Amino acid sequence: QVQLVESGGGSVQSGGSLRLSCAASGLTQSSYCMGWFRQAPGKEREGVATIDTYGSTSYKDSVKGRFTISHDNAKNTLYLQMNSLRPEDTAMYYCAADLSFYPQIPPDVCTVVHAPFNDWGQGTQVTVSS
Repeated sequence: QVQLVESGGGSVQSGGSLRLSCAASGLTQSSYCMGWFRQAPGKEREGVATIDTYGSTSYKDSVKGRFTISHDNAKNTLYLQMNSLRPEDTAMYYCAADLSFYPQIPPDVCTVVHAPFNDWGQGTQVTVSS
């Protein structure tokens, strides 16, 4: 079972940047869908960005052009570069993985509305002040 540990959250002013990291240990599968999700107080959890084994990415509309998801296979680490942050980006951000695909993940499956993701990190808080 994979373990996911997020880091990099913090407090920034509107327009600032943060880079979230998610270290994945025990990741042995060659096919995966990994993503970043967020949940603000009183709101449902929502998908922010996803990436699959082939490097195909998907983004929530409101973060397109501002956020970039990437995965370093050598380091088994998932990243989320967040630029031009807005107060509405304030939330707990979670890293998640779906490792159920064998032998390969079909194309166009790994999107921000994909479910279920079976492995989750503990979350890292992002707070953006105006």
